[in-house]
Amino acid sequence: MPHPAPDTAATPHAALFARLGRSRFRSRFRLGARERAELDRRGREKILAHGSDFIADRLAPAAPRNDGRQTPMRGHPVFIAQHATATCCRGCLAKWHGIPAGRALSAAEQAHVLSVIASWLDREAGIP
Repeated sequence: MPHPAPDTAATPHAALFARLGRSRFRSRFRLGARERAELDRRGREKILAHGSDFIADRLAPAAPRNDGRQTPMRGHPVFIAQHATATCCRGCLAKWHGIPAGRALSAAEQAHVLSVIASWLDREAGIP
């Protein structure tokens, strides 16, 4: 007998995470020991404050510097989360989140990106 489908409506961004989970590239990202230790040491709120700054500086401008290559693949929990959630560049935001490139991100769009990152970090950390 097949297993029942999980209740995906119960969690924020569940449909997005289901789609991302079908991507071989996106689904391979996990927090490494170094990034997990940084998350534990600095705490969720401080890490998300860094994330907010990264989004404002590297993602929100209409034409981000080095777009498509501005997010490192390691070194900070937010960087790993950005690749896992397709919030790493404007091209990925357009493809996965429907946020068009070529214009600055609104405050609501920046909040959406941070919320997706926070949800992924919470999942990785085992926070309900």
